[in-house]
Amino acid sequence: MKKILILCTGNSCRSQMAHGFLQSFDKYLIVRSAGTQPAKQVNQTAAKVMQELGIDIYNHTPELVDKYTGEEWDYVITVCDDANETCPAFLGKVKHRIHMGFEDPSHKKGTPEYVMSEYYRIRDLIKEQFHRFYQENLSK
Repeated sequence: MKKILILCTGNSCRSQMAHGFLQSFDKYLIVRSAGTQPAKQVNQTAAKVMQELGIDIYNHTPELVDKYTGEEWDYVITVCDDANETCPAFLGKVKHRIHMGFEDPSHKKGTPEYVMSEYYRIRDLIKEQFHRFYQENLSK
């Protein structure tokens, strides 16, 4: 059984979407996500766009990365540049460290329609890249 940790700054949007997608691809994966500065709750717009695909992340809780630093991981994946730069050194064994950068849709400005379109666009990019990652690394 593979163990994957997904890191981001706030652990409220991109990392939660990636977490939801990976878990939906394979319920036997152990998937966790965390942030260097976790938010109080999951971004509600991110949860909404995931729910539209049948993936419920409303009950996920942003976690501080320190909770997981001493554990062993098959993959540690950062999904934003800030987490990639400030991610702490893991004391446990990490077999593979990967960075897949995505823009933060919660920082987008403009009309409500534009902002929503960015959530959809970034959600779909995360789905595509994590599905490729799953097929190439985890489904074997």
